[in-house]
Amino acid sequence: QVQLVESGGGSVQAGGSLTLSCVVSDIGPQPIYSGYCWGWFRQAPGKEREGVILIDTDGRTTYGDSVKGRFTISKDNAKKSLYLRINSLKPEDTAMYYCAAGWDLACGTLASMLVRDEYTYWGQGNQVTVSS
Repeated sequence: QVQLVESGGGSVQAGGSLTLSCVVSDIGPQPIYSGYCWGWFRQAPGKEREGVILIDTDGRTTYGDSVKGRFTISKDNAKKSLYLRINSLKPEDTAMYYCAAGWDLACGTLASMLVRDEYTYWGQGNQVTVSS
């Protein structure tokens, strides 16, 4: 069974940086892994889950409307790992962060990964809290 396990969250001061990691297991051999699209999403208390950043099967990166410029996505195919680097953290970045792996109809946009849940695997979430 495919599992995505996030780590690296915690409490940080505004202006700081952190890197979230997501390790994928049982997703299949390397060619299959490379055929997925990957994304990071976040959900703040009382708000809907929103797309943060997506890296598609062709390597194209898409940013959510609220995060461009401070967030960077990367992945290590050999380690089957996905990363999210966040710089210049703000209190409004406080949220539960989720990594996701999608295929087929889930790929292309951040919205498609959210609505095509049947084509998406989700991690369990990792809390990031930013204090001012």
